[in-house]
Amino acid sequence: MDFGLIGLARSGKTTVFDVLTSGHVPTGTYETGGPHVGVVKLPDPRLDELVAHFKPKKSTHADVRYLDFPGAAFAKGFGREGASAEVLTALARTDALIQVVRVFRSERVPHPEGTVDPHRDVATMDLELAFADLTFVQKRLERLDIAVRSAKAGERAAGEKEVALLERIKAGLEAETPLRAQTLSPDEWRLLHDYNFLTAKPMLLLLNIDEADVSRADDLEAEFRRRWAGSHRDVAALCAKIELELGELSEEEAVEFRADLGVLEIGRDLVIRRSFELLGLISFFTVNPEDGHAWVVPRGTTALTAAGKVHSDMERGFIRAEVLGWRELLDSGSLAEARKQGVLRLEGKQYEVQDGDVLHILFSV
Repeated sequence: MDFGLIGLARSGKTTVFDVLTSGHVPTGTYETGGPHVGVVKLPDPRLDELVAHFKPKKSTHADVRYLDFPGAAFAKGFGREGASAEVLTALARTDALIQVVRVFRSERVPHPEGTVDPHRDVATMDLELAFADLTFVQKRLERLDIAVRSAKAGERAAGEKEVALLERIKAGLEAETPLRAQTLSPDEWRLLHDYNFLTAKPMLLLLNIDEADVSRADDLEAEFRRRWAGSHRDVAALCAKIELELGELSEEEAVEFRADLGVLEIGRDLVIRRSFELLGLISFFTVNPEDGHAWVVPRGTTALTAAGKVHSDMERGFIRAEVLGWRELLDSGSLAEARKQGVLRLEGKQYEVQDGDVLHILFSV
């Protein structure tokens, strides 16, 4: 999974990147103008418990990649004046966007607009992303116009259908409705699949708050959620400055400090959890003597598709899946004992995998 970190200059975006990746990237440093990239193992205490009990030779947590783009890439007007092709291409390939929104105040870090106004900044970013998508739509329409006019009569239908869809999308964007909030049929979404519109991507608004506001983080989230959430967009709040400092402490010291602050969830884990919820993702597990493995799939994934996630041979030769919850497996002690106790279920191809399931795939080669 790839998450693109975006945000206006001096929003604390690179500090957030360091929090999420446990890195030490100096702010304002981009060697090539491209993004910083950090890979994080997705924390999952359930897998840790399974591995501790069954002791496979290795454990494999799912990977999350964060891409931190230069703040200069999102200077006011980037959507209208044209962001670099490198930035737009990298953003288009992400699974979701995390917009770092500046809420903290600091005289040492002046806001480019002169004042701190997070609601204004969210609206500004929305507008710029819409302009970037509009620029793409306009260019695509111009190419389609030539292609449709030069096509034979019997070959124009597909092009005309795409033109009609893009015109409707354009009207929505001009009315300040991001693509993720527009009503499209499954067939229309499939038609747009390869376009990777920026306003179609799920977005987490990550409020970078003051130390003094940590105790009211929930209230700030609720305030922003009332105005900006919905249509595959959600809100989370953290103080990147504090989270960075906590990352330098021992685990025991960090736990004690968090308790004193009333911050019980690690900032990195909070962002991952909210991102998972936003994307509708779940984890299932496979456990054998060689590997305890966490696999990430969209909610609603069938056992057949999940088998293919593990190995293509399993999908091709799928017979059935033996399934039980991770806690049921721990309580039983082993798959063999789970069978004896009648806890293990036999499921077919269309079974919808549940979060926390342990799957044992039976297949023929």
